[in-house]
Amino acid sequence: MRTIPPSFPSGLRRAGGFSLAELMIAVAIGLSILAGLSLMFVKNTRAQAEIEKAHRQVENGRYAIDLLGVDLRNAGYYAEFEPSVLADPAALPALCASSLDEIKAGLVLPVQGLDDGAASPACLQDRREGTDVLVLRRTATCIAGVGNCAPTSAGGPFFQASLCSNASELDSPNVADFYALSLSTANLNRHKRDCTSSPGSGTPADVRRYLTHIYFVANNNRAGDGIPTLKRLELGSDGSTPTWTVVPLAEGIENLQLEYGLDLARDGVADTTTADPATANDCGDAACAVANWRSAVAVRVHLLARNTEATPGHADTKRYTLGLDADGDEHVIEAAGDGYKRHVFQAQVALPNPAGRRLP
Repeated sequence: MRTIPPSFPSGLRRAGGFSLAELMIAVAIGLSILAGLSLMFVKNTRAQAEIEKAHRQVENGRYAIDLLGVDLRNAGYYAEFEPSVLADPAALPALCASSLDEIKAGLVLPVQGLDDGAASPACLQDRREGTDVLVLRRTATCIAGVGNCAPTSAGGPFFQASLCSNASELDSPNVADFYALSLSTANLNRHKRDCTSSPGSGTPADVRRYLTHIYFVANNNRAGDGIPTLKRLELGSDGSTPTWTVVPLAEGIENLQLEYGLDLARDGVADTTTADPATANDCGDAACAVANWRSAVAVRVHLLARNTEATPGHADTKRYTLGLDADGDEHVIEAAGDGYKRHVFQAQVALPNPAGRRLP
């Protein structure tokens, strides 16, 4: 039988484990390292969240300014039709047309709008106080049903520019015969150059969708969410009456201010700038207001974009300048003092269609 020695060697006794004091020290060090890693993780998470907020803010601001720029550059595009032959309406057209006659009255004004202090028409629901409104009128740059352009079955209104030089169209003494503008396709009866002297002859002229876009800043994206949003009212038709659809475009757009370059010398170049053409140059009647709006050949756009979520611990103490007011003073947005970070986006856009028709 094997005999067990009465005691282990001294070296084996020393490898028996940690003392309580050593264990407590090890636990304390481990907890300190874990706390440091946790704090670093939280800080990195917050920093990443702020970066994502900033990216969304910049993306929304740039998208909004680019979208407005593209639409402005197409303002007043009516294919082959020359709108300068049309007489001025007696008064400024309604922003949100409710009849075909009101739509036709707006043809002469590719650009129209409301200054920040003007009252909103009923069609502009939830418009943010102190912001401008921009109205753009034009036809689609594509022909209905051709390529990726929506077919006429998608709804109107529709526009035709006549190319036919007979007595019922371009040779008519009535300029209303030079084009067709209809809520449906029923009255689209203009023709191309291959027509003869007989009324109604020739190939039907190209049909384009007639567009009216009204840009404004709303207090909410969805009802009650408190997120200011750039929205657009789009003109449509049910075949007999105009319809309007609200389309949200970019969240976080808090303010829109506009300045218009007016070509009063009729040489295609802006010679004065104003935030409200309806009152510029001491305008005192409707005829002057219409003439000023019709002379717009450039638009300067100012947007104030903010994050859609507040930043904990941040207070916005900056003042933002968004161009000039109608009286020529700087339009200053005072510091909000809240937790939202903000950024100003600006662009100056020429209107090549109205300006080009005025060139000598």
